Amino acid sequence: MIRLLKIVAAVARNRLDNLIEPENSPFWLRCVLVLLPWRYIIHNDAPRGERIRLSLEALGPIFIKFGQILSTRRDLLPDDISDELSRLQDDVPPFPTADAIAIIETGLGSDVNTLFARFDHDPLASASVAQVHTARLHSGDEVVVKVIRPGIDRVIRKDIQLMYLFARLLIALSKDARRLRPLEVVADYERTIFDELDLLREAANSSQLRRNFLGSPMMSVPQVYWDYCRTKVMVAERIYGVPVSDIATLNERQVDMKKLAERGVEIFFTQVFRDRFFHADMHPGNVFIDTSNPAEPRYIGIDCGIIGTLEPEDQHYLASNLLAFFRRDYRKVAQLHVDSGWVPRDTPVGELEAAIRTVCEPIFEKPLKDISFGQLLVRLFQVARRFNMQVQPQLVLLEKTLLNVEGLGRQLYPELDLWSTAQPFLEKWMKDQVSLTNIACNLKEHSTELLLSAPVIGQKVMSTVRELAVQQQLFYRQQAQRDKRRRRQGRLGVGLLLGGIVVLAGSGSVVINSVTCGMLMGALGSWLILR
Repeated sequence: MIRLLKIVAAVARNRLDNLIEPENSPFWLRCVLVLLPWRYIIHNDAPRGERIRLSLEALGPIFIKFGQILSTRRDLLPDDISDELSRLQDDVPPFPTADAIAIIETGLGSDVNTLFARFDHDPLASASVAQVHTARLHSGDEVVVKVIRPGIDRVIRKDIQLMYLFARLLIALSKDARRLRPLEVVADYERTIFDELDLLREAANSSQLRRNFLGSPMMSVPQVYWDYCRTKVMVAERIYGVPVSDIATLNERQVDMKKLAERGVEIFFTQVFRDRFFHADMHPGNVFIDTSNPAEPRYIGIDCGIIGTLEPEDQHYLASNLLAFFRRDYRKVAQLHVDSGWVPRDTPVGELEAAIRTVCEPIFEKPLKDISFGQLLVRLFQVARRFNMQVQPQLVLLEKTLLNVEGLGRQLYPELDLWSTAQPFLEKWMKDQVSLTNIACNLKEHSTELLLSAPVIGQKVMSTVRELAVQQQLFYRQQAQRDKRRRRQGRLGVGLLLGGIVVLAGSGSVVINSVTCGMLMGALGSWLILR
């Protein structure tokens, strides 16, 4: 109840009721709006996006994180609200170190003095769902210890229940709210936030991403120490780098900013099109730069709680879409949307093509370096929404990540031409997919599986052939029986028809019974013959 009162207070203070348009609301809702007491006391003419952001900030870390994730749903929200929500900062006071130590010791089954050669009580960082402490292992390795906030799962469940309640109210109160699919947005947030509460999942994601870029000059990921990982505790290598947002320090160390920006784009496309496994939370707080070699700067990625994956089909359609876009082949873009199942099969391709052209042609009047790749993808999904495009979670994460990468790239090097960096990569990838070398590699990769499954496949084929043969014989027998019945009916019909004629011809005088009998026999015989 107290939580609900806090929410009402935030709504009143920031006049979120003004976001409801009375003229489009039912009569009873207009009456409720008129009776709200704060309408006559509190005045707030700030932009709607700012008022929503301030309300979420007032409600605490869980709502702040919800706003951060909501800001990525540019396929659903207007740009002014998305831009304002993207300013949310998750700056949360730390929880007591004693609680963190208790969680670590319970999870790892020993006290921190035994587990670590040194454990720093002052937290290095504190966020909405976890806190980080630095430590040193007995091996001498410097590490960070990530600990889930105590009781945060209960808080999250209660807040999500309230979010669902408000989402249902919005759907009941506003037609525009239904278009924004608030229940779907809350469900996405619920999945994301609870995934982040499982640090074993994050550790597995980190290990996979580290393995994908092992030895790469472009990016590194901290090592995970699996012996010290549990659901609520994770220990990983401590990294030393410059935050990607600290432009002044990067310039001071004479980092090649053009190469750094281009490598960021290349890393993104490598993750998406080579690995189909990409870091989907690449905001500045999760990206650091190794400046030990300023001419060859290397990214360091941390916090892999949110990871996106793509199916091969989505990967292919996405690459084809992007290439078709920059060739202005809108017909192909529309057809790809239908072929991929992103929009219903009965969507008029011509209408979708015209809608895409209307949105994209003004964009291409600008120089390529001034075109926002991420915004182009957002516009694409917004257009497709009008044609009942179903939400593709993997594409939403991809869109969010691309926007982050592009924003970082332009911040590092404003003259970044994203397309000149991405186009060669995409074109090469498309050619490689149909190359004889790639086909041979795929066959070699799956050769063992094919050989092992060959006997089973052979048995299934033979079993199917035998079953088809049995079915064919049964069909022939049934067909022969039907033909035999038809011949019998035909002979009987001819006999009845002839008998009827004889009866009618033999009745010299009009005898009703004879005539009736003859006519019935003739009619029955004719029906049997026709049948």
